[in-house]
This record gives sequence, structure tokens and C-alpha cells, in this order.
Amino acid sequence: MKLNVINLDGDKAGSIDLDEALFGLDPRADVLHRVVRWQRARSQAGTHSTLTRAEVSYSTKKIYRQKGTGGARHGSKKAPIFRHGGVVKGPQPRSHAHDLPKKFRALGLRHALSAKFKAGELVILDVATMAEAKTSMLAKAVAERGWKRVLIIDGVSVDANFALAARNIEGVDILPTMGANVYDILKRDTLVITKAGVEALEARLK
Repeated sequence: MKLNVINLDGDKAGSIDLDEALFGLDPRADVLHRVVRWQRARSQAGTHSTLTRAEVSYSTKKIYRQKGTGGARHGSKKAPIFRHGGVVKGPQPRSHAHDLPKKFRALGLRHALSAKFKAGELVILDVATMAEAKTSMLAKAVAERGWKRVLIIDGVSVDANFALAARNIEGVDILPTMGANVYDILKRDTLVITKAGVEALEARLK
């Protein structure tokens, strides 16, 4: 599997052989769905909370006498049937995370890369480096390439000037190889990977 390599100016900078085990799979929606659910569950705050009858701020005095009122017998204004009373079995702070095997997570990443390749939304960039951290220069190059919602995956580390220049451009995100994940790849219209990023991904996923 060959794909052309370009530089930031859009000029051709050779070609690259892509591993079919990473970019040539037939994407499966069920695999991608499971991995995305796992990612979103891990990032969910889980801080929702309600007050039980033990936590509601009310007097503990019996609200009226036990008998002779003609009404039901009650002892506490904190009971769930009263307005502003405690909530029964309401949500409490907890983690929403669940387990997913490492091999399945790696499989999901391979399917996400293959999905972008199959859709024609994969671009291989020669290098993602800049001599100066100039946002205007990078914004111009991104606009000329037609990248509106793009994720750029670099090698083991990201060039500091390139990261600074990209930080203030809407719709442009850059990650090192270890930060590559299924959710971020799928929610972007274009996936850009540097040659160093391809090599690092192959080493990570093999």
C-alpha cells in the first residue's frame, strides 16, 4: 500500500509504504463503537450527587403527634415523600470506567486508521516542524490544504514551534504517537500523520 508524502507547502515529497495490518483492514463499526464507549466512559466526571434523608438539612423533631391527627403517621420532614426531603437511591459520585483488553484497544486503533485510509481522509506529511512559532504561517498552510477539522499525529515527540503555532488555530490539534486514540481520530475530518508518526505507530501496534 503506497501513499504520496507531501510537505506543508503541498509539494510532493516522495511516497511511503503503509502496513496493511494498520491501514488495510476492513473497518468494523462494532469494534470502533466499543473503544469509543470505553474512552468516553473513562473521561466522564461522575460527580453527580443527590442528598439522602441522612444528609438533608432539617430538624429531627417529630413534625406532629403520632395519633389523633386523622392523617398518616410521620416522624421526619426528611422523608422522601415530602418536598425538599431526601432522595431515594439517587445518583452518587462514582467512576463510569470499565475494563477493555489492551489487545482490543490496539485493534480499535488499527480499525480507526484503516477507516481514515479507506475514506480517503488520510494525509502523510513529511515533517511537522517550523523554524519559528508563527501561527499565521501555519494557518495559511492549513487553509491552502483545505484542512478544517484536522488531527496531526507526529512521532515520539512534537516540535515545540509547530505545537505553539497550532495551539491558537481552531480545528487543528496535534498529538504525539502515544496520544493517538480512536475517538480523536474519528471525530476529525482529516487525519495527518508524519513519516515519523507512521514509523512510531507501526512500532507501537505491532
